[in-house]
Amino acid sequence: MAKQYEQAYFDKWYRDPEHAVASPAELRRKVAMVVAQAEYYLGRPIRNMLDIGCGEARWRAEVRRLRPRIEYRGLDSSSYVVQRYGRTRQIGLASFGQLQHLRFDQRFDLIVCTDVLHYLAPAEIRAGLEGVVDMLEGVAFMEVYTSKDDVVGDREGFRGRAPGWYLKAFGEAGLLPCGSHCYLGPRLQRRIAALERAWPQT
Repeated sequence: MAKQYEQAYFDKWYRDPEHAVASPAELRRKVAMVVAQAEYYLGRPIRNMLDIGCGEARWRAEVRRLRPRIEYRGLDSSSYVVQRYGRTRQIGLASFGQLQHLRFDQRFDLIVCTDVLHYLAPAEIRAGLEGVVDMLEGVAFMEVYTSKDDVVGDREGFRGRAPGWYLKAFGEAGLLPCGSHCYLGPRLQRRIAALERAWPQT
């Protein structure tokens, strides 16, 4: 039976004190860090963002707290999420792999994909990364956990790959790591100094 992302799932992992994996304060700090990173490399405030696998769009409120006029677009594969929040929180129905073909009429200053890729098959990851890179104007925050991490939370379907697997897949797609799960797309890579890279070239 396929994993179900219904209301009970979000209640358990995001609202139940016994299972919730991140506090509101932790999310707020993370969002502030990512927004600052994107704006540092873009050289201006972010104007729009794409949140892939957004769930109930927890990032939306926190980003809008910092940038009230930002244009937010979320994508999720959960029919529950889209039926309940799609219109009010700007969430469309799509899986990560569908980004291979899905495009919008703009590129995004910030693309976020958190706690998604380590549940997906390699072919879907590689397919979706094509779209991420093509639509990325600024920074992508690709929060992924690996076989080297002490993973807390939902372990159903978790695929504990080596860190090098993701670095290779991201690099082949055109993403350059700049630290703390952040990656630069091809349009910004010329602006980064050698020692800003998470894995400097020797």
